[in-house]
Amino acid sequence: MAGRITRLNLIVFVTVAIAGCSASAPARFYTLESTALPQAAPVAPEAVMVGPVSVPAEVDQPQVVVQVAPNRVEVEDFDRWAAPLSDGIARAIAGDLATELGTPDVVTAPAANFDPAYQVTIDVQRFESIRGQAALVEAVWTVRRIAGGYTRIGRTVAREAVQGDGFDALAAAHSRALARVSGDIATAIRMGPPHSPSDGTARIPQ
Repeated sequence: MAGRITRLNLIVFVTVAIAGCSASAPARFYTLESTALPQAAPVAPEAVMVGPVSVPAEVDQPQVVVQVAPNRVEVEDFDRWAAPLSDGIARAIAGDLATELGTPDVVTAPAANFDPAYQVTIDVQRFESIRGQAALVEAVWTVRRIAGGYTRIGRTVAREAVQGDGFDALAAAHSRALARVSGDIATAIRMGPPHSPSDGTARIPQ
């Protein structure tokens, strides 16, 4: 009986110790940053609103989701995004567009008392993180000119090598990938109204 009690006490002790370690493990938080470079000849400054932004359901959570096999992912409980992923993407792209277009009037939706010349909506269809290897972003975006009533639609697929094994390097690679998305959106804004088709919608092949 004494031996059974000793073993039971040991099991309880180990269980509590593991739980204590898990509870005390510090979470690490990561952000997406604007990394675009100023253009030599920016367009005339115009107000731009970025959003809404949608992301795939499997990555729409606080934890970083890492691709570990073609059909398998892992959720990193202690490595997390500092903000909802859709918000972080919107802010990074808004910052990139402000730099690309040479205007401070770029905000994320919703924004009160803001009258944009353009609204940019983004559907992120893939947001893949391969630790130590690559970050991949595939996005379908729409640029709508409010006054002119025309839109441009495009798709950007951006893959960036990860320069390190940590999650900070992975977040930096995603930031660079988003800058490429922003570059394509900025190009669409610079192009102005489409010469055709008659319905006022132009698709930009990627």
